[in-house]
Amino acid sequence: MKKFAISILLAGSTLLMADGAAAYAKCVGCHGANGEKAALGKSAIITGQDAAKTVEQLKGYKAGTLNIHGMGGLMKGQVASMDDAAIEAVAAHIAAMK
Repeated sequence: MKKFAISILLAGSTLLMADGAAAYAKCVGCHGANGEKAALGKSAIITGQDAAKTVEQLKGYKAGTLNIHGMGGLMKGQVASMDDAAIEAVAAHIAAMK
């Protein structure tokens, strides 16, 4: 039973990372495949950024309350279709980048 529970937990983690990678695909154009670019020459490099910070920022952009470097409108459009689970998956994916 213990092995089964661990297998389910690992499968869930893998799916979360896969979903995060899929959702991150829309970010690649500006941030780079591994978060290595300063988006439009303005943003910080996001590779390995703390997941909690990313969640906070993405939710702020989605709500329209965050406008770092004048990118609020652009980012709001990017995250508008993301639900909380997608935001958390993308944040975990970014945090795992190296």
